[in-house]
Order: sequence, then structure tokens, then C-alpha cells
Amino acid sequence: MLSYEELTPPEHELWDAFPEGRQVDLRVGTPSGDDPTEGSGWGPERTLRAAVVTALARGGNAAPPGAVTALRVAGARITGHLDLAGAEIDHVLWFEGCWFEEGPSLYGAATRTIGIIGSRAPGMDATLARIEGTLNLQRSVLHGTVSLMRARIAGELKLSETMLSASDQWALFAGGLVMEGGVFCRRGFTAHGGIRLLGAHLPGGLFMEGARLDNPDGPALLADNAVASTLVFSKGFTAQGAVCLRGAQISDQLTFDSAILNGEDVALDCSRMQAGDVHFTPAAPPSGAVDLRGAQVTALHDGEGVWPRLVRLQGFSYASIQSRDGLRGDDATRRVEWIRREPGYAPQPYEQLASWYRQVGHEDDARKVLLAKQRHRRSTLHPAGRVWGHLLDALVGYGYRPWLAGAWIMALTILGTVVFGAHSPKQAQPGQGPPFSALVYTLDLLIPIGGLGQRTAWYWPGGSTAQWLSYALIAAGWLLTTAVVAGVTRSLNKS
Repeated sequence: MLSYEELTPPEHELWDAFPEGRQVDLRVGTPSGDDPTEGSGWGPERTLRAAVVTALARGGNAAPPGAVTALRVAGARITGHLDLAGAEIDHVLWFEGCWFEEGPSLYGAATRTIGIIGSRAPGMDATLARIEGTLNLQRSVLHGTVSLMRARIAGELKLSETMLSASDQWALFAGGLVMEGGVFCRRGFTAHGGIRLLGAHLPGGLFMEGARLDNPDGPALLADNAVASTLVFSKGFTAQGAVCLRGAQISDQLTFDSAILNGEDVALDCSRMQAGDVHFTPAAPPSGAVDLRGAQVTALHDGEGVWPRLVRLQGFSYASIQSRDGLRGDDATRRVEWIRREPGYAPQPYEQLASWYRQVGHEDDARKVLLAKQRHRRSTLHPAGRVWGHLLDALVGYGYRPWLAGAWIMALTILGTVVFGAHSPKQAQPGQGPPFSALVYTLDLLIPIGGLGQRTAWYWPGGSTAQWLSYALIAAGWLLTTAVVAGVTRSLNKS
């Protein structure tokens, strides 16, 4: 413990100001002279030893009763290690425009509001810290990992205009962080290295409008199993590396409005996520895949041309899906194209989309989606199955276009009536049976069950065109009947 006589003039000033909470301002008043980037060259008149700051922060200069103490300093060069690990601090710590020789340590500390504003430091360790106030790092440059692992912050975490630059993978290591206020990384926040929020509790939300995350060798943001009210990645938010929200629970809104997602293989991983409104309207399609497998959302809002080439949709469910670009939200053709971005054949995305169309009363669109599902499924079958599938599709649209069967019957009826009307059949039993009618005879051939009396009463000479047509109409009648039954059964069973 240093004695009062051993303190330098700026340390004397800070020591005397602490009990009254006064700020000690060591700045010279010029932009170049007060730039903390040049803080390593500041002279002794602006230098504070970390041991003196630590002693004060730990209560080295007791305040008179009723005084509101605070450690406030601006424009200082702080040498040595500011070690507050395990400390219980009942006053504000506020550093503005300062330069730190070593990263401050608040490991396991219990403190009030901490501000390191517009300063420069080689990282910070606040692992397991309990901060009964705000942690404010705005406009600072931290060359090293900022660790908030399993920390608890009662107020806000302010990182707007802050730059984090880590020598290892993680610029912000905050797994298990528990917040009561919001996390604000706005207006030019930059991280060279990943942001780790694994299992974090963010009831006040995470706001990263305009932020830039750069970690191409790993996740730009890892927030798997995080619990949050709102996650905002908008207004030019840029991620070089994957954004991972696997298993996250977002009670209100998740938005990627005007975002840029540049993950190499996977740009956005939301598998098993649960969320309220999801706004997926990035500035351009992500460079990597979007994974929505097993995710559940209340409403999905997207736009034209926002999805990448690969979208994993197996198990993705939603109560509503809407378009924000003026196109019809129920544009089935565009939605089917979206589903086809799923690699391979998966029936669930088709069923989910068709179910939503039914809920909003668009039965025609639901049938279009289910027809597209059967056509996609057909490509996975063996050759015989594909042939039968093409036949079902052409005849009755797999049961979702039953009017096709009527069109075929009408066309064949016209053909038979014309051909049979131009020929003279022979009566099976001369003088008996009904008179010949080309129309009724054609219908009798097309109807496989029952009969109208024409088929048995009249016949054609062997080898004639009419004879071969009659055989073809009988076969067509059975084929149409079988196709209708199979298609309708498949439709009803939703196979």
C-alpha cells in the first residue's frame, strides 16, 4: 500500500477528489493531444499507477458520512495491472479517454456502474462479475478479448461505436451472461473476432443496427440457446461468418432488415429456434445456407429474392407467412420455389405451407402446393413409379385437379362420337336391341361399371379403325377410373 507522500501530483489529485466523487480531468484540450491511441506516450503529469487506482476503488480513502464517492478520471495513462478481482465496490468507476497498459480485471467482482468511455485497453476480464448498474464501453477500442462469461448486469451493456479486436477466436466471450437491461451494439460497433452469447439471458434485447462482425474462420455470432425478447440485426448489419441462433428462444421479434450475411457454408443457423415475428429481408441473399430445421415462429415476413440457393426447411413451422415487397403473400408458385431450395425431397415443408393456405381460405393454392409435392416426390421413385406418377399427373393431377378427368372424358367422347358416327356397326342380334347411337355407344365404352346397352348390342368388323378405337376407349375408361380413385385417395390421405 502506497503512502500518501509517495503519490505523484495527478495521483494526489485523484486521491483527494475520490471522497467527493469529483472528476479528475488530465486532458490537454486538443484532439491530437487527447487521442488515447497515443496514450503510451503521455508524460508523468497524466500518468496514474494502477496500484493507486486499485487502492481507491477498494476503498483506500474513506469518505465522510453521507458523501457519495466515485472514481472519475479523464485523459489518464494508467500503468500496471488494474486488479479488482473479487472486490466489492460500492461506488461508480468512470474512465473517459484513458489509456490502459494492461486489461482491467473485474473477475468475480461486485460493483456498481462501470464506464470505460472512448478509451483504449488490451481487453477486459469481467468473468462472474456482478454489476449493479450499467457497463458502458462506448467508443472504446479494446485490443483483446472482453470476457463477461456468466456475468450478471442489472443495467445496460453499452457497446455502441466500440471496436473489439481479439487475438484469438472470440472478441466478446459472454456465454451465460445474464442481463436485466438491453445490449446495445449500434452505430459502428465493430468486432474482429466472434461474439459468443451461448445460453445468454437477454430480456432487454440485443440491438446491433449497423454493427459489423468479422470472424470468417468461425461464427460471427454464437447465441445458441440464448433467451431474449428481441434480436435486431438491421440497417446494414454485416456478418463475415455464420450467425448461429440454434435453440434460441426469442419471445418478440427477430429482424434481419437490410442485413448482410456472408457465412461461407452456413450464413444463418436458426435450427430448433423459437421466435415470435421473424423479418427476413436482408439487403441481398446470404452467401451461405439458411438453416430453419425444427424452428417454430409465429410469423415469417420475407420478400422477393432474399433467400439463398440452399434453405433447410425440414420441420420448420409457422402460423403465418407474409411478403413485405408488394407481392401477394399467398403466391403459391413463389412459395413452392422457396421450398425447392431444400436439398432433396422433404414432405413436411409442403404440408406446412398447404396447411397455412387452408387456414387463410386459399384452397386452390393449397392444392397447387400439394400437387407440387407429389411432383417432387415422383423424382425419388423407381422408374415404374415415375411412369405411373406421370400418368396420374396427366390424367387427374394426382387428385388435386379432378377436372382433368372430365376434360379427358369429354375429349374422348367427342372423338368416339365422330369416329363411330362415320362408320356402320353390325348388330349382335339382328332385329333386337336399341338403335345405334354413336354418343351413347362411346359413353358405354368409357364407363367401366354398369352399361348403357350399346356395347353388347353392336360390334365392329375385325381390324377396322372403329374396332381398335373401341378397345382403346375401354382401356381409357378403366385407366381414368383407376387414376381418379388413386389420386383422390392419395389426396385424402395426404401421402
